[in-house]
Amino acid sequence: MQIHPHQTTDINVETFGPLPSPAGLCTEIPASDANEEFIRQSRENIHQIIFGNDSRHLAIVGPCSIHDTEAGLEYAEKLAGLAEEVKDQIHIVMRVYFEKPRTTVGWKGLIMDPRLDGSCNLPEGLRKARKFLLSVLSTGLPTATEFLDPITPQFIADLISWAAIGARTTESQTHRQMASGLSMPIGFKNTTAGAVQPAVNAIKAASERQTFLGIDPEGHACSVTTKGNPNCHVILRGGSSGENYSAEHVSAARAALEKASLPPAILVDCSHANSSKKPERQPDVFRNIIEQRLNGESAIIGSMIESNLKEGNQSFPRPLSDLERGVSITDGCIGWETTAETLRRAADRLSKLS
Repeated sequence: MQIHPHQTTDINVETFGPLPSPAGLCTEIPASDANEEFIRQSRENIHQIIFGNDSRHLAIVGPCSIHDTEAGLEYAEKLAGLAEEVKDQIHIVMRVYFEKPRTTVGWKGLIMDPRLDGSCNLPEGLRKARKFLLSVLSTGLPTATEFLDPITPQFIADLISWAAIGARTTESQTHRQMASGLSMPIGFKNTTAGAVQPAVNAIKAASERQTFLGIDPEGHACSVTTKGNPNCHVILRGGSSGENYSAEHVSAARAALEKASLPPAILVDCSHANSSKKPERQPDVFRNIIEQRLNGESAIIGSMIESNLKEGNQSFPRPLSDLERGVSITDGCIGWETTAETLRRAADRLSKLS
């Protein structure tokens, strides 16, 4: 649809492009009955971890973002094998991130730019994301993502077991309202400055009934009314003020949650400011969190690790033929061998709690 030259609205919009309806895409690329039961059970497992009825450590592990689905599936197959090894102590959910918030500009993720060439074919991106999620589920792994655009969940949320609201959007009313209607457990990150109270406030808002503008499964603009999402928790990711994963920081976050009459459930992001954006520091942060659990800090329910087939990251954009397979094009990650060693050692340590 072209924009008419003589008008007072949409004057900076070049085109409008049609999208499939959420219902149409979910019918085109459907979840099986087995997929639906697996997702239901994995969400229940995470619910039990949040509320303290399952003592396992929740580990959200995987690439910073998915840009190469073949390499991503190879990673998923490896992670599925490891998840089976450590399942008695650690419940692994794979990071499958398709939307990337940018500080200024940059590649915005597989949904927005699936060809990595600036063509921004959103229908193709949504289809590619949905197919990849089903591929990961076929390995026996639950999936985790960050929801950035409030329309995206209608297309893929039925295949997600856990989701995050990011540091840039935790204070956004739009995202709090969206989270109130989502069907999976949600983690709210502290702000980029490091403040935890906005995440606590976000949980309060998301747990309440909300009415807001949205789209229905047929893609029509509508008024959405929710009953609130009771399965929310805080994510500590550090901030411009520094790291916030120490026992002192965890205790302060627990106190803030308890003061707000919320479940004292905290997941620690081992990346971002908590590792000073140095991926090689993530295992140290993870070990610190495991030791806090062993020392009796029951508020810690889990951790997040950014991990890929190979360590580090590579600059992008660049010619696709120049990209190294299995290396992140967004934040730096730890490699597979380090990931497996870190999780196996943690499972061994946590077995002491049994």
